[in-house]
Amino acid sequence: MMNRSYLVAASLFAVVTLAVLGIPAAVAQTGAFIPVTQAMQANPDPADWLHISRTYNQHRFSPLTQINKGNVAQLRMAWSRGLPAGTQESTPIVYRGVMYVMAPGASIQALDATNGDLIWRYERDYPRGVLATAARSKSLGIYEDMIYFGAPDGFLVALDARSGKLRWETKVDEGQITAGGLLVADGKVISNRTCQQGKREFCFIAAHDAVTGKELWKFHVTAAPGEPGGDTWSDLPVDQRAVGPWGLPGSYDPVRKIVYWGVANPNPYTRFKRHGRYDAVSLTSPSELYSNSTVALNVETGKLVWYFQELPGDDWDADHNQERMLVRTRVSPDARFVKWINPALTAGTEQDVVITVAEGGGIFAVAQETGQFLWARPFPFDDPNINMSVVDVKTGRTSVNPDKLFKKDGDTILGCYHNTRGLWQIAYHPGTNSLYVPFHDQCLTMQAANSSATGYGRRTGVLRPGSDPKKYMGMAKIDVATGEMRVIYSQAQPTNGSALTTAADLVFFGDLNRRLRALDADNGKVLWEAVVGGMIVNSTISYAVNGKQYVMVYTGAEQSATTGPLGLTDKVMPPAVFGHNAIYVFALP
Repeated sequence: MMNRSYLVAASLFAVVTLAVLGIPAAVAQTGAFIPVTQAMQANPDPADWLHISRTYNQHRFSPLTQINKGNVAQLRMAWSRGLPAGTQESTPIVYRGVMYVMAPGASIQALDATNGDLIWRYERDYPRGVLATAARSKSLGIYEDMIYFGAPDGFLVALDARSGKLRWETKVDEGQITAGGLLVADGKVISNRTCQQGKREFCFIAAHDAVTGKELWKFHVTAAPGEPGGDTWSDLPVDQRAVGPWGLPGSYDPVRKIVYWGVANPNPYTRFKRHGRYDAVSLTSPSELYSNSTVALNVETGKLVWYFQELPGDDWDADHNQERMLVRTRVSPDARFVKWINPALTAGTEQDVVITVAEGGGIFAVAQETGQFLWARPFPFDDPNINMSVVDVKTGRTSVNPDKLFKKDGDTILGCYHNTRGLWQIAYHPGTNSLYVPFHDQCLTMQAANSSATGYGRRTGVLRPGSDPKKYMGMAKIDVATGEMRVIYSQAQPTNGSALTTAADLVFFGDLNRRLRALDADNGKVLWEAVVGGMIVNSTISYAVNGKQYVMVYTGAEQSATTGPLGLTDKVMPPAVFGHNAIYVFALP
């Protein structure tokens, strides 16, 4: 297999010319590249965006304040750039005025972040049978002078950040890496991936040396017989214990040296298909570990420090593979807003907390040090059709709703929630001590079909019974101290855009109706709106170059997360724009 790196002559000429003239352009910075250190990773310059959510704690909070409530209405498009056709689920990184993009089709581009001009492009010759346009990678990584990405041919790849030339590549799986994302921490490139139906082989999180590409450790997210949790799979053979750790990459505490990662649902997707009967494994946690769990791993060894299972023995493909947000907060859950509270809590004490908001509904707060259960609440709303509960508030043991399990082949259920938040990222604002969560008020109808490889037949998202279709999409503001949730903004049209908060008390997000908005972080008032060329997906970042602040989004389409919401809202918005992949960047005049 041949790899090739395309250097753009015009761009290189511009770099040299600008450097000679002393013009402070972003591309000129590539000539004097300053390596990214671990200290810079742990505390990024406010102008840079070094991780999928800017910082290790996954806050998606920008300290930049040039764009504020008083002038945000003046935002104008600074530049845009078309991208190739294909699936778009990633978020770029920005370092010292250069934007590194995983373009649809699984190529990598380095762009001048002030105007979108191409600096270099890396493309691989993918083998026959590898569909690069379907690559779903969520993020890139950067460390020292290298850019990292997971290629759809199963290689972890390191590129020279200055030229795009291949530095090393390591085969890690058969292409499953392309569904996940990367976390670069402590000199390691940590990656996640999906795994095939009923096959354990690639159900792991792995760490590779960032300089050499050598594998350092591997953690299988399905417990084997003889291991802790190995008996939670009943008598299912170990090679059939399948749980994908794919999805948004984990968070990292550089002081504790612990990585916190979310794991998705077991597959095939119904208990009936996996075991032959619904009650072969426990209805209460632990069940089929470490499915739909948070795992805390030692960054040096990959050994499990603790786990917390949010949804045991999933029966509905209700992924819990979103980011794990790390927050230092006063912990005072209020029973008016929070359904499940650990009675051992001393209200008002400050703790380091891991917050999870799941695709299948529910918010969980556990102690970052130990995984001890603190509190949980249904998300977005409490509903009789909800698929989970906390059955022991002292221990945090969770349970599936037995009324929503498939007891026999052909059973059909209506359950909540379903894709209430997808693989777009949520945000946290330390000033308001609140999460900002774009969500869909959506449930699921699903039929068990044992003849299917997945275990299900008819399956579709539906509006939550009794909900207001004009408020299908909402922006939830959740106080992480008390658990109080307020919907500060709502609309009929769906979203797939990540949230972004700023120190100027703004919240940015985009939707599938081509709208990018800035909201007041206090009350949700729309302060600015722009219409772009296609559906806004994931992305949503802010960075600065030479003192000028920018806000950026991608347009495109995800593989699965766009079709369901669009089918529910086809009468409240014009036909969606498919096939429009581009970058849009905004700034003040």
